[in-house]
Amino acid sequence: MKKDVKRLKEVIEREKVEFLYLLFTDIAGTPKKVTIQAAQLEDALAHGVWFDGSSIEGFARICESDMLLRPDIDTFVILPWSGEAGRAAQMICDIYTPEEKPFPGDPRGCLKRTIAEAKKLGYTYQVGPEVEFFLLDEGQEPNLVPHDERGYFDLAVQSRAVKICQDTVRSLQEMGIRCESYHHEVSHGQHEIDLFYDDALRIADSILSLKQALETHASGTGLKVTFMPKPIFGINGSGMHTHQSLADKEGSNAFYSAKDEYGLSPVAYQFLAGQMKHARSLVAIVAPTVNSYKRLVPGYEAPVYICWGRINRSALIRVPQVTKSKGAAGARLELRCPDPSCNPYLAFASMLAAGLDGIKRNLRSPKAVEENVYHFDDLKLASLKIETLPTNLKEAVEEFEKDRVLTSALGEHITEYFVRAKKQEWKDFLLQVTAWEVEQYL
Repeated sequence: MKKDVKRLKEVIEREKVEFLYLLFTDIAGTPKKVTIQAAQLEDALAHGVWFDGSSIEGFARICESDMLLRPDIDTFVILPWSGEAGRAAQMICDIYTPEEKPFPGDPRGCLKRTIAEAKKLGYTYQVGPEVEFFLLDEGQEPNLVPHDERGYFDLAVQSRAVKICQDTVRSLQEMGIRCESYHHEVSHGQHEIDLFYDDALRIADSILSLKQALETHASGTGLKVTFMPKPIFGINGSGMHTHQSLADKEGSNAFYSAKDEYGLSPVAYQFLAGQMKHARSLVAIVAPTVNSYKRLVPGYEAPVYICWGRINRSALIRVPQVTKSKGAAGARLELRCPDPSCNPYLAFASMLAAGLDGIKRNLRSPKAVEENVYHFDDLKLASLKIETLPTNLKEAVEEFEKDRVLTSALGEHITEYFVRAKKQEWKDFLLQVTAWEVEQYL
């Protein structure tokens, strides 16, 4: 630890870093920040930094407001976009109580606890998310105007949007975060940045940095970035499809089997079965807003039906095709219901808990479905025992409340706050008069 602190102090002095941003999220996933001077690094690492938890929704009551940020030294990075005057670095923090115990309402701590459960079974959880987002022209509200009329993988000329995305990828690379690819998505003004496969905690941290980088590089360009799942009616929404696998104690892919038609091991099928078993409750965490369920509808390349397959992009879970040479490393499951409005720490914790439940209980997965399920009628869906995801946030939260595996994984504090906040969000939505209602009934 002393060597690491000494090294960081040398970097801070050499790079003329003046400020340290201490990052964390509330339970809803909103990034929060406390700024200290770089000279306070050693004290912050040794003793933590106090902040008022009562000001953060879902953290603490007024009578117990003091809370402690403990920076994770491994997350130290200099922010590439900070200027020479007031250069800044950031560290992501864990949250502790005044008694210096891990705070049960800390989303990052929740993911670390679930990762520890996987470790007990001999596994490391690895993920690779595909983060989709829109770039919209500013100043057009309430109309939302995409910045272009291009489509999937279109070759774009140099533009404000291309520069924003390229600058973001470049900044992330400087921060030690690897991006696998960037491309235009299906809808006008929609883009996707894919993060390289890595341990779930590191990727959850990286998603915070990705969003921050995008918003920073979009600032002042006349374009606004939004991670809203379905900002515009009639076109595809933004998801965060997440590729996932488990590594065993030797670091090998525990999801791979050369003997299987899909290249999957028995452990992979158990994990898949666990996520399907908990899908109707899991979706409340990975698609956590009223707007999320405007995306999860038939016909827009978003999953609605709880099934799995390889070539079936209407399925909840897809098994991506990989070349024989990469089979052992590339075997994975792609969960397609998450969207970028989720708290990544809680999303990955819930996804892992659901999969581990399948392993612990030796659950069996149903047969693959390789047809377009959107074309199935109710009779065929029933004959194949294919259930659907909840149609709205209220249904999803009610399913989550009944799920003892997921509520236990998140813990009593997070569960209580999350359910209360989401029920209030649903009530607030029901009071609104939408543009559709005005057009339909006025």
